[in-house]
Amino acid sequence: MSTRVLGLVRASHPEPAAAVTVVAALLAAGVGHSAVGVVAVALTVLASQLAVGWGNDLIDADRDAAVGRTDKPVTTGAVSRPVLARATVVAAAATPPLALAGGPAAAACATLGLVSALLYNRPLKSTPVSVLPYAVSFGALPAFVVLALPGSPVPPAWLVAAAALLGAGAHFANVLPDLADDARTGIRGLPHRLGPGGSRLAAAGLLLAATVTLVLGPPGPPSWAGLSAVAAAVAVPTLGWYGGRTAPGRSAAAFRAVLVVALIDVVLLVASGRVI
Repeated sequence: MSTRVLGLVRASHPEPAAAVTVVAALLAAGVGHSAVGVVAVALTVLASQLAVGWGNDLIDADRDAAVGRTDKPVTTGAVSRPVLARATVVAAAATPPLALAGGPAAAACATLGLVSALLYNRPLKSTPVSVLPYAVSFGALPAFVVLALPGSPVPPAWLVAAAALLGAGAHFANVLPDLADDARTGIRGLPHRLGPGGSRLAAAGLLLAATVTLVLGPPGPPSWAGLSAVAAAVAVPTLGWYGGRTAPGRSAAAFRAVLVVALIDVVLLVASGRVI
């Protein structure tokens, strides 16, 4: 693999891009898409994720250089800004046509999710409404997957709401490790304004709300597994936050705890496809 291609892969934020694409594909299979439909959903979401990841590294190149981010390919010269800009445009332009395989409503929803995420990269990242693009883009994901089914059925409101809550919680959890570096470069999104303690509380509360919505939203009584997930969403962050650690240790433990709850929510989200 050439240095440029490897740089593009690393600049795409490959782990979250792959994770979101896999979740979308599993949800698509769960709601009843054919094999071709699952592939179409996965390609659409992958193109959108690539555009967002590449756009993020392109916009943040100066900030990453200022704080010495040697893990960023643009900062190290592994990929140039013009190449990254062209890749971002190609991936963004490919998303709506790929989504059209599921119909115009699905394409509109996928485009909304992409535009919202790109607006987070600039200018909303450093504003009090920085959480809004996460909520909109995450909520748009299952809506797109359901709308892409034959006949474009209306997505359940509880599913969209749960995904939006999961996205909002993920925003606070994702920013926690970078609060200090962000402060040095002038980023003042909502997590930065709330501070570490407020952000941990917001992440835990939003992820708990997502868990409750995923458990109580589907028709019928909640299962014991679902109720156990709600209990875990309460207990895990509490233990991580108040586990008798020093402040730095408590911060790291709380971050890992909200990631555990986020993983529980992702599993519930994928499993919810069977009850739609």
